[in-house]
Formats: sequence, structure tokens, C-alpha cells
Amino acid sequence: MQKIATRIFICASMAFGVVGILLVLTSPESDADRTTFNIVLMKLFLVTVFVILPSFALSVASKYLRAKS
Repeated sequence: MQKIATRIFICASMAFGVVGILLVLTSPESDADRTTFNIVLMKLFLVTVFVILPSFALSVASKYLRAKS
């Protein structure tokens, strides 16, 4: 379980970095100029955040739970 959570964390972290860079590079100067592409990138960015946090928590929790056993 820890290996799966760690791999998901690594993949989601890489996706977070790539999507974040794309979001910054393609972001318009004003909110009125937002395109569908930018909206999709922002949603993907938030999805990666919500994947990173639970997978990190699972990875850390399983490490501590195994150490106490």
C-alpha cells in the first residue's frame, strides 16, 4: 500500500509541476480573457492537489503504522 501511495504521490507531484508551469505560461493578463484551455488547466491543477494530499497522507500514515507494529 505504501509503494502504491508513494508512486501516486510522485506522479501527481510531477503532474502538479507541469500543469502549474503551463498555467503560469498561458495565463492571460486579465480575468476577462480566460479561455477554455486556461479553465481546464486550473481544474487539472486543483485535481493534482487533491490527489497529492491524500496520497502523501497515506504514504506517511502507512510508514508510521508499520513502525509501531
